[in-house]
Amino acid sequence: MSHHGSTLLEWLAQKLRPRTAGPRPPSVPAPADPPVPGAAWFTADFSSARQWVAGRSWAYPGGGPTNPGDNKLDYLVPDAEYSRSGVFRATRRPDGKWNTGLLTTEGSPERFTVRTGDILEARVRLPTELGAWPAIWTWRDGRNEIDIFEYHPDNPDLLELSNHVRGGGHYYTDPAIQPGAWLDLKVEFLARSVVWWVNGVRVFADNTGVGRDWYAYLIVNLSVCAGEYHPAPEPATTEMSYEVERLCVYRP
Repeated sequence: MSHHGSTLLEWLAQKLRPRTAGPRPPSVPAPADPPVPGAAWFTADFSSARQWVAGRSWAYPGGGPTNPGDNKLDYLVPDAEYSRSGVFRATRRPDGKWNTGLLTTEGSPERFTVRTGDILEARVRLPTELGAWPAIWTWRDGRNEIDIFEYHPDNPDLLELSNHVRGGGHYYTDPAIQPGAWLDLKVEFLARSVVWWVNGVRVFADNTGVGRDWYAYLIVNLSVCAGEYHPAPEPATTEMSYEVERLCVYRP
């Protein structure tokens, strides 16, 4: 989803361009307001088939399982061992692709969507292997992407934070960001600004926001880089993982 071989302006021009995928199913209305303002409206249970669909996403052409046009070696699998525990895994296949774990709320019975005004909080453990590409992000109808975070271990102290809805992005660096580190993330999806927090510190506000009526599904996954923008996995690497210990959405 990104690279560091060009200038930041060139990167922003490419990275923040609205994304499109193949044919997609019709969208559904955003859910109703929660009964208790400020309460956790959604607490992720990755083992729940009502909340999450495993191994397919309309963010990938045709719903998956591969997406080579986005510099990925992924081959999405529904196997619970790759995602349902909250540990998102990838393993090397004999054909050069990687079986990878992905969960999305799109297409699930609950069909949960994040929407304008929501606050998402997550605690994650970053991967250590070169080529690993973890992310938490949103998606609906071929666009509506907000990247809560993306990470590449070849840039060990850097998180990528991006708004593909209205444009806006930031490379955030901090010594606390490193392969294998645990991070606390928070994102406020406001109409006029998306605001990111890392380990309790407000690190970026894009001042563009998502608009008043925005909503989108959640995606949590571990991709594998194909080598165009970030190094592909080393030949001796056969497995990688990252962990999402907690993910909640609040509606103030």
